[in-house]
Amino acid sequence: MKFTDGYWLIRDGVTLQRPAEVHDVEDLGDTLRVHAPVRRIERRGDTLNTPSITVTFTAPREDVIAVQIEHFAGRRESLPRFDLTPAPVTPVITQDEEQATFRSGRLEARVALHGPWQVDYLWDGVLLTSSTARSIGYAQVEGKGPFVHEQLALGVGEQIYGLGERFGAFVKNGQSVDIWNADGGTSSEQAYKNVPFYLSSRGYGVLVDDAGPVSFEVGSENVTATQFSVPGERLRYEVVGGGTPLEVIDRYTARSGRPPALPEWSFGLWLSTSFTTQYDEETVLSFVDGMAERGIPLSVFHFDCFWMRGFHWSDFRWDPATFPDPRGLIAKLHERGLKVCVWINPYIAQRSELFAEGAEAGHLLRTEDGSVWQTDLWQAGMGLVDMTSPAAREWFAGKLDALLEDGVDAFKTDFGERIPTEGVVWADGSDPLREHNFYTQQYNQVVFDLLEERRGKGEAVLFARSATAGGQRFPIHWGGDCESTYVAMAQSLRGGLSLVSSGFGYWSHDIGGFEGTPDPTLFKRWVAFGLLSSHSRLHGSSSYRVPWLFDEEAVDVMREFAELKQTLMPYLLEVSATTTRTGAPVMRPMAMQFPEDPACRTLDAQYMLGEDLVVAPVLQEDGTVDVYLPAGRWVHLLDGEEVDASAGGRFLRRTYDVHSLGLFARAGSTPLALVGGAS
Repeated sequence: MKFTDGYWLIRDGVTLQRPAEVHDVEDLGDTLRVHAPVRRIERRGDTLNTPSITVTFTAPREDVIAVQIEHFAGRRESLPRFDLTPAPVTPVITQDEEQATFRSGRLEARVALHGPWQVDYLWDGVLLTSSTARSIGYAQVEGKGPFVHEQLALGVGEQIYGLGERFGAFVKNGQSVDIWNADGGTSSEQAYKNVPFYLSSRGYGVLVDDAGPVSFEVGSENVTATQFSVPGERLRYEVVGGGTPLEVIDRYTARSGRPPALPEWSFGLWLSTSFTTQYDEETVLSFVDGMAERGIPLSVFHFDCFWMRGFHWSDFRWDPATFPDPRGLIAKLHERGLKVCVWINPYIAQRSELFAEGAEAGHLLRTEDGSVWQTDLWQAGMGLVDMTSPAAREWFAGKLDALLEDGVDAFKTDFGERIPTEGVVWADGSDPLREHNFYTQQYNQVVFDLLEERRGKGEAVLFARSATAGGQRFPIHWGGDCESTYVAMAQSLRGGLSLVSSGFGYWSHDIGGFEGTPDPTLFKRWVAFGLLSSHSRLHGSSSYRVPWLFDEEAVDVMREFAELKQTLMPYLLEVSATTTRTGAPVMRPMAMQFPEDPACRTLDAQYMLGEDLVVAPVLQEDGTVDVYLPAGRWVHLLDGEEVDASAGGRFLRRTYDVHSLGLFARAGSTPLALVGGAS
């Protein structure tokens, strides 16, 4: 949200008040509290009718500083709140004539005591960013109520990444970003996974600790600052120091949650029925057996929506006309060495027998007059499970538990974005505005916790679409509904790189695209990209994704890359163990792995798979790809081309057939040893 009209003016309908000076400072032992009136106090009378902004500094974790900006402190704290792991440290607070300093580990905030408002954030004494005279604002916006904003300075050449899974430019500078979960596909400013955390190329991160709508202006209102604003009387954010991007991600995920260990089978190839295609037991087994006959290793079979009857989603009952013996079918799939995943969502159609059951028990979201909230968008007359209610969560989990008894191994937790905000009342009194984004967290956690309880730690796997901050604790997440085009493949990759810059360790996408049917060449290109992602799933909307329906060469390509991923599995599992330990994502932006290389800072068409593999998918119909190799010696994993970039990074342009792509390993690395390439 923008509040100003250029540099000098305020927008029509907006009144804006800013701290004019520091009036006094309180050292409370573990807290530094600063009182800053919105005009200079030159005489006693100036303390009358003068609002004051209170800025409080705490240390929720070493090397992290939490900042709270308040106007009216007596307003009730809104639920829900992010579940952030505390590890409070005793800060070092000092004060002299010129400044008050608040230090948490190697990160410190220096508050100027005289002159205009100024707070500098430093890492080991080196300036990271600042809050300056025009940074903090308390705004009354006509028709919308109060907002609080902060602006943190951008340095020359500083780039901002993250803010969830966003499909536009990977570098967020110049963008307006609203943290608001929406089912908008992959080609708009909307996003399924909105995370109010950004990562700076200068070696720090910022989390806005508000589960509701957060509006970011990244160099787009004030071109020298990242602004973030929230509705209400207070804004809380955390500055996460410092050093390399991977070190920042380590500290941030220690606070917001580590990605858990995943089973080896989850890294294999997943095959889906697709969405609206016709399928039954014969179809499913023909696909599975067809993959085996063609020598394509398969790990998981996924049943999409129509394993249940239309108009009944979700009643968690197999369609008896299509699957008369679901336990028998699941047993056959297990006998073939496969795991089984089924699609679910948190909506209960009116025709589902669970609707009346849930409504009577109070498990469905209510309106202000006590009625069940309903809509016809998606499923006729559907209600929404109230995940803020412990009883409703237990009820929902119980329905899924019956599917686990059938032999189901994993759930695709679809949707979770279309959450109403007007005229509804949540069981725990949560603010509907803030519950909108947070709902997905509760939904995914209920399902993940059930799987951990029933299958054991290290065996729980989701395939989730929506998320918010901390959602990395409930993997895996996939990129949502993209078109079947090269452009959409590039969009999906940018979305994944943005998501992993926001603390998520794993990411996947629909191989071949979701909307439409890819031409055979595009499908083969996407197969290579998909099987060199952390997780790999074949899925579409109205057409199947088995390779022999494209051509025989597609069968060969899929076999080659599925076998390559199996060969690389020891390396991927080693990388995944690091993800669990430090939060470092399996797929990494080049800027995350090589922050000192300025050429890497804007690259968004290639990535690192772990720390030793550069992957540059072919995103052009003619087969050309531009690859940047950072300083070092690199070997193409498939054709053995050796590139000596030891004198400095090198850009290459190569043309590959559908059996290859830009795929370079560090000389002497584990991937080369596994594949048997040159060193």
